[in-house]
Amino acid sequence: METIQTPSIETLMTRAVVDLSQDDKFLAHLPIDSSRIEGQGHYRLAKIFYDKADFEKAEDHFLEALKRTELPQDAFAMFKIYGFLIRIYSESLNEKDANKYIQLSSELLDQTVGILPSLNGEYFYNAAVVNTYKGDFTEAQKNFNQAYRKAQTENEPELMAKSLYAMATNAFQMRNYQDTIVYLNQLNELLSILKKGYLKGSMHLLWGNALRELEEYANSLTHYDLAMKLLHSKRCWNMHNYVLLNKGVALKKMGEFSKALMLFGLAQNSLDDDYFKRLQQLISMEVDDVNDSSVDLYLDRHNRVIHEKALGVIDFKHRFVLLEILFLLAQTPGTYYNKEDLAKMIWKDEYNPLIHDKLIYTSISRLRKLIEPKGIKRQYILRGKDGYTFNPRVNARFHKENEVVKHKNIANIEISSPV
Repeated sequence: METIQTPSIETLMTRAVVDLSQDDKFLAHLPIDSSRIEGQGHYRLAKIFYDKADFEKAEDHFLEALKRTELPQDAFAMFKIYGFLIRIYSESLNEKDANKYIQLSSELLDQTVGILPSLNGEYFYNAAVVNTYKGDFTEAQKNFNQAYRKAQTENEPELMAKSLYAMATNAFQMRNYQDTIVYLNQLNELLSILKKGYLKGSMHLLWGNALRELEEYANSLTHYDLAMKLLHSKRCWNMHNYVLLNKGVALKKMGEFSKALMLFGLAQNSLDDDYFKRLQQLISMEVDDVNDSSVDLYLDRHNRVIHEKALGVIDFKHRFVLLEILFLLAQTPGTYYNKEDLAKMIWKDEYNPLIHDKLIYTSISRLRKLIEPKGIKRQYILRGKDGYTFNPRVNARFHKENEVVKHKNIANIEISSPV
């Protein structure tokens, strides 16, 4: 078998100067020296390791590339390196170093104003990114819009694509999911011309997340599959497990708990614990939320999903009163609610036997038919002399919506967002 000679690091670095990318074109007219060759080589190697999810080596090479940058000519290259490092530190929950480079990005933005002859699209894009780091999404959206308009004027299709993706991400952060879809549709049209596999994979991941929040679960799964296919074709592994996680969350919201757990397990078993600490944390929360074979009834109020272990997902659409009764009883198992309580807490009315007796009896009966498996003695809603109660011996679990919300990522960015 023929032996394949692997090029040395020095050879790879020398080759790295060829075919300057958009972020390097600012340097194209300058004489190339050995330090610049090494810097560009380290940068390109860092991006390769970053895509392959080898963040330790990526970090080393980004830092080496950063040592070889100089102002004013390397300002935008420095922004990119800072962005990669912030993403790595955010994912590894290294808040100290992430904040260090967020501060450096902010300082560099101020310096860049005095360097550039005029404020171009790239400047506004980086200004928006800095605002995103700080959590000022409204100001970031204004800057991304300016970057997009400038990119149109300057005929910079790649910057247009990045800006559209960033606007979609920003809208998602602000929970404007319909706006997210609008921006992604525009981006999809542009990417039909541009060959940007990583960006397209990121786009489909974000698209899946937006559709999931809009409760369009079947469509969201299609986009997760497209994201996975694109990332595999590009050999990009750094967000492979994020696709698995988010697809698993969509399946969980559909009540497909066994499938969701399988995807969570795949993601958990194939990640680097040292660098993917945030992802590990998110997966663990999702697993804890559903991974208990003893759970009889799983209740997700936010998404109106009720899963009974024998019946599967129970459809409560347009059954708002029944859902309110179930949550009232299930939140305080063993506590009895009489007719007066139910009339006041469910129907917001003073109890009137002529109105409420039949209404309460009918509602409880319909609720029992929905959640009680046939052929089994009533086990969820019990009646006693003091009213109705939820069986305290039943193992019911509520979706931990608030806990998931609390675990925000540092700098308000995701590993999946292109730099």
